[in-house]
Amino acid sequence: MSVTGNQGRLWAIGEVTKRTPRIFANGHKVSDYFGCNTFNQKVMVEKLPKDVYKSLLKTIHGGHKLDQGIAGAVAHAIKEWALENGCTHFCHWFQPNTGITAEKHDAFLTVDGDGSAIERFSASQLVQSEPDASSFPSGGMRATFEARGYTIWDPSSPIFIMEGPNGKTLCIPSAFISYHGQALDKKTPLLRSVEYLSGNALQVLKLFGKNPTHVEATLGPEQEYFLIDEAFYSLRPDLQASGRTLIGAPSPKGQQLEDQYFGSIKSRILAFMQELEHEGFKLGIPMKTRHNEVAPSQFEAAPVFEMVGVATDHNQLTMELMRRVAKRHNLAFLIHEKPFAGINGSGKHNNWSMATSDGENLLEPGATPEANLQFLVFLMATMKGVWKHSRLLRAAIAGSGNDHRLGANEAPPAIISVFLGEELTKVLDAIEANALEGATTEKQVINLNISKLPEIAKDNTDRNRTSPFAFTGNKFEFRAVASSVSTATPMATLNAAVGEALGEIAGRLEAKIKEVGDFGKAVIELVREYVVETKAIRFEGNNYSEEWVVEAEKRGLPNLRKTPEALAELATDAAAALFTAAGVYSHDELEARYHLEVERYIKDIEIEVACLDEMVSTMVLPAASKHQANIASAVASLKAIGIDGAAVEAQVADVAQFAGLIADLKAAQTAMKSAMAAAESEDLQKKASALAYSVGPAMDAVRGVCDTLEQVVEDALWPLPKYREMLFLS
Repeated sequence: MSVTGNQGRLWAIGEVTKRTPRIFANGHKVSDYFGCNTFNQKVMVEKLPKDVYKSLLKTIHGGHKLDQGIAGAVAHAIKEWALENGCTHFCHWFQPNTGITAEKHDAFLTVDGDGSAIERFSASQLVQSEPDASSFPSGGMRATFEARGYTIWDPSSPIFIMEGPNGKTLCIPSAFISYHGQALDKKTPLLRSVEYLSGNALQVLKLFGKNPTHVEATLGPEQEYFLIDEAFYSLRPDLQASGRTLIGAPSPKGQQLEDQYFGSIKSRILAFMQELEHEGFKLGIPMKTRHNEVAPSQFEAAPVFEMVGVATDHNQLTMELMRRVAKRHNLAFLIHEKPFAGINGSGKHNNWSMATSDGENLLEPGATPEANLQFLVFLMATMKGVWKHSRLLRAAIAGSGNDHRLGANEAPPAIISVFLGEELTKVLDAIEANALEGATTEKQVINLNISKLPEIAKDNTDRNRTSPFAFTGNKFEFRAVASSVSTATPMATLNAAVGEALGEIAGRLEAKIKEVGDFGKAVIELVREYVVETKAIRFEGNNYSEEWVVEAEKRGLPNLRKTPEALAELATDAAAALFTAAGVYSHDELEARYHLEVERYIKDIEIEVACLDEMVSTMVLPAASKHQANIASAVASLKAIGIDGAAVEAQVADVAQFAGLIADLKAAQTAMKSAMAAAESEDLQKKASALAYSVGPAMDAVRGVCDTLEQVVEDALWPLPKYREMLFLS
């Protein structure tokens, strides 16, 4: 059915009210099919010779370089497994700097000289491929005419099969580099950061008499998102172009009743979640939690912990599955950080820790953290890294979408601080005061004095949902990460920052042991020094409060409110010192990252301005003009039949007031265009700042008038689906 204007909105409402939950056949225990579409260890045992299997495991779990001698046998086994499962094509699946994934499919089919067909897959095809490197964002490292780039198999992340409408494709997780070896993706810097973190963590553990083969960063990313009906989405040019509603008056009912969070999940949404999990389980994604989030039509999915590289791949896959599965349910998946003004936006809470190859969580405090010297050392390394490099951590989460969310009394502010909780704060304060003896954080119980209910153990820390970086029992939750981005960049930055601190601690602790002569005393003395040094970044209160902004400034903590000023930190000597020493970015890679992130910010705002301008001209103003004509005609009709006086004068005033709103909108639209023209500059940083601080407010002014008009224009004339419809009809 072809529909336009306000007819389209009424059609969409009719379509949505007829929707029923999509049913798909499942009925199997998850354990029966979990990972069935992955080349996992069970398949490896079946398909690979023992010596090849053992060698590959050393690469996957031990960090050993891949033995090229086994690549042929591995490629053959993978091909046989893929063909048995119905694959016709293979691809190197990678994560360029677009923020999404990329893939180029090649058929297994090869035609011999005699014309006969055979499926082939060689070691070289497994290990390496060559996509066009000039067509991806490079931040200036690649010219248009320099096209060659390479994808390289990452054995640490499971190879998987993606099911398409009419066939299956074997996907090989890969890194993406230029002809000269520069990283052109999100994953390469992340993998480098893990090696740096591991090397320095091993130095510290050696002083504690432990010798694991390596240390992994672990991650469990909680993914927040919105779902609305695709009929509404199809009528919102702003959602299609920018991912957020550029105009839209608040619904009379939003989230003020606090009845959405953890509420009963609607049938259509639950059907989506169940199919999403089914698809994720087949790919070995350990999805654990699903629930309603705070805002209407907002939801969350969370997995269990994995190695950070695998977790990052799985999160990218999860977002792609969400898009695909949503379409099957006639839903649109919204991943923007703030798709709807006036209600909560979405983040990606990154639950991060460190674990040894022996399975020991290095941020597990145990029952008595005050006596767990190793925990205290790794805790202070994390504190030092976050304190010293808070500016770079802010840059790692910067983006046009996150600017709308951070500090909006629903998410952590742009000020990076650390929450530890009451018990750990007591321990660190006691260490600082040299009064640790007798301090205790042994677990307590809560007894409700209700006979039918058991006592429950009380955690050694509460949770602070306003903190951007909060300790939550045996891990840190980096809550300020944006919902739409890859976890790779913030995690690579965090790994590098903590890795640097661990390297420093290893050297200082070794010297301190020689100086003091007693290992325990040396550790406590060193921890005390770090407690004092990092004290400014610890904050246990309400990060949303204005008082904290004032207090943070007194403490010398940076408040980088907008993306351009945050990204400028990537161009500093401090950034170059950290990332080059850690091997995460070379100088030219870091410079390129800065340029491509600023360019992305500029493009985001340019798209939004162009879309908003078009919507005002082709949708809002025509609807407003029709409404104005209708009320003017009504007044004229009254006068034509001789009705005059105060009643008509009031209606004439209404027409004049409404005409004023139209004039205000046209003036605001002109001002926005002027601000946009004035922002033009060859200096990208200058242009980005102008977009943030001049164009942004001009867009808000346009929106303000549009939203006022939406609330007074006749409902049947308004062409855009309204918040009350998009958020509550599903």
